[in-house]
Amino acid sequence: MKLLVTGGAGFMGSNFIHYILKKYPDYEIINLDKLTYAGNLKNLTDVENNPRYKFIKGDIADPNIVNELVPKADAVINYAAETHVDRSIFDPREFAQTDVIGTLTILNAIRENDNNIKLIQISTDEVFGSIDSGKFTESSPFEPNSPYAASKAGGDLMCRAFWATYKTPVIVTHSCNFYGPNHYPEKLIPLVITNLLEGKKVPVYGDGRQVREWIYTEDHCSAVDVILHKGKEGEIYNIGTERELENLDTIKTILNVLGMDDNYIEFVKDRPAHDRRYSLDTSKLRNELGWSPQVEFEDGIKRTVDWFKNNESWWKEIKSGEYQKYYEKQYGAKD
Repeated sequence: MKLLVTGGAGFMGSNFIHYILKKYPDYEIINLDKLTYAGNLKNLTDVENNPRYKFIKGDIADPNIVNELVPKADAVINYAAETHVDRSIFDPREFAQTDVIGTLTILNAIRENDNNIKLIQISTDEVFGSIDSGKFTESSPFEPNSPYAASKAGGDLMCRAFWATYKTPVIVTHSCNFYGPNHYPEKLIPLVITNLLEGKKVPVYGDGRQVREWIYTEDHCSAVDVILHKGKEGEIYNIGTERELENLDTIKTILNVLGMDDNYIEFVKDRPAHDRRYSLDTSKLRNELGWSPQVEFEDGIKRTVDWFKNNESWWKEIKSGEYQKYYEKQYGAKD
């Protein structure tokens, strides 16, 4: 099988590329990434000379490059996206361009190739908004509360429309939060880990009682793998662990692994329109396709902490320059 992985230089895209090349010795991958601030080819240095892997710099919203590459693939895995809620509040337009127009560009390219190429759309539970009790199912209505969530919802709705109108073979996935190696340190878990490794305090929005699910990289890769090979076209699958944690509990788990105490927690002003709780019903994926997560949260956190300890040069280079300007803008210049 030949796969076009978009956004493959980013966190989850690079993890998926490693997963596929290791598991399927006869698969070939083209990685299309425009290398924004979160794209990093150092995530893929160990495979850059692999004859089954090829990198091409380009934008999924550019029809010229997308129309050239899509016909070369049997399937497209669309990891390419602007993903950080805080940044979407600063600049919504960039998110709409990539997450909506970019997805539309891929869909158009597939349609123009007689709908012979499958698209796996990687999306988020945030499209559903916040839920006080119960769980989101695949048929729950979209009620996005951030520009990021709205842009992902827009791309997902394009997928729905192309399936309904053109029978474009697309499968949409909605996942809980990822974590693991190569995680860009603006997100909660890598931010906490790297700040603590630097001896800095950890900024916590509001009261820190927001509820999230977390899935380790390998488990998300295995879910996408199963959906790619066994999923039904036109369907939607939720991906999650169904283990809910308050942000404070997540942070305290990391503090415990590092042997540090709660004095490193610093509460800051809450994010605008901050969703209180996400919760996914993943029974469809588990029952119909036979998938289940394998990595317990505590074990995944230990693996992730170890990775950041052993790859200090990777994240210290990132946490300078543009990142530092963003951090000071978002949280203030605090130690």
